[in-house]
Amino acid sequence: MRVSTISRTTKETAIALSLNLDGTGKSNISTGIGFLDHMLTLFSFHSGIDLTIECNGDIEVDDHHTTEDIGLALGQALLEALGDKKGVNRYGSSYVPMDETLARVVIDFSGRPYLIYDAKLEREKVGMLDTQNVKEFFKSVSNEAKMNCHMEVLYGENDHHKIEALFKAFGRAIKEACKIVSNEIPSTKGVL
Repeated sequence: MRVSTISRTTKETAIALSLNLDGTGKSNISTGIGFLDHMLTLFSFHSGIDLTIECNGDIEVDDHHTTEDIGLALGQALLEALGDKKGVNRYGSSYVPMDETLARVVIDFSGRPYLIYDAKLEREKVGMLDTQNVKEFFKSVSNEAKMNCHMEVLYGENDHHKIEALFKAFGRAIKEACKIVSNEIPSTKGVL
């Protein structure tokens, strides 16, 4: 089974995260930040990954540490669950509309982390989530999963819709990239 459990404790957060890449999209998310819980639930559903996250963070300071550290833990779990990446599709992409918004996410589990992010967000917060921390979350996931990730809101007006479309597209791209399609490592180098 392609599963992982990550425990991460710092002076700022305590996180217990487990995932199953070959799940059915079931989730149990508790971060202390309602909008982030909602986005991670959507990610789980659209990726088909079973995901459990319990986080106690210093949200009385702000939401940055919690959001970033959950991204770090999720990236570590993805990398661990993928193992040597034998047989995976490696690449994934998705366009997702959300009312007036259209988002695109393209990823490559190349072993070379990089994030291109253009969300065109205008509000400071959505719910209790500082919108600048959405990028921090995806940067943390990309770095720790050693994944190349390009995400863009092509157009839209409502920041809730923009963020939601990105999380859904990210989930769907992850699902495609993690799919087993052969019995070989998808690289001419023989390793990823």
